[in-house]
Amino acid sequence: MKPVIDHEWNVGPTEARNIQRELAPRVSLINAINPKEIRRVAGVDNGYVKLADGVVAFAAVVIMDFPSLEVTETIIANRLVTFPYVPGLLTFREAPAILAALELLSLEPDVLLFDGHGYAHPRRFGIASHMGVILDRPSIGFAKSRLVGTYDEPADEFGATATLNDKGEPIGAVLRSYPGHSPLFISPGHKISIASATQIALACCTGTSLMPVPTQAAHNAVAEATRPFRRK
Repeated sequence: MKPVIDHEWNVGPTEARNIQRELAPRVSLINAINPKEIRRVAGVDNGYVKLADGVVAFAAVVIMDFPSLEVTETIIANRLVTFPYVPGLLTFREAPAILAALELLSLEPDVLLFDGHGYAHPRRFGIASHMGVILDRPSIGFAKSRLVGTYDEPADEFGATATLNDKGEPIGAVLRSYPGHSPLFISPGHKISIASATQIALACCTGTSLMPVPTQAAHNAVAEATRPFRRK
């Protein structure tokens, strides 16, 4: 899987924001696929290790059959980080390693699930939207904390939801994926609606952990890949 839109990643924060503003109008919140027709989803996550040459990003992509959520492929790739940590500009730090991993896939996912925001972003262009646009694929963002917007707390029961709004616009959903814990923030990335993103999120959650199974699997794969470096 390769991007259909290419741009430089090793840029400064000002240029990065300009790229976001330039590409954000391409985001579509209209379903490009019927959730009932989804056969594979991909969980994507990043982790970092500080080595002698600098900080290295490790990206994991875990392909799962849907809705069984059985793992069919796991890919790990890494790249030297060239972009600093700047809130709202996560993609520029994580994308090079993620793109390297996606290029190695032998299977084609129908939807990409990212640990991060999508449309629920100050410029409506979080990592799920950015990657969805440049790959031209349906994508969804899942986050443990809110970046922007307001909401009413959903009931403390599995599957309870509330709308995430910003300046009068619905930008995502708030899902009680793990009763007794803080909610999960869901935002469509690209080529998917808020309602469908929420539906897919529910199908990917078990009620026993905060994050959806595919993104949690990607997180675990990154932890396993970076463990040898953390022991040094």
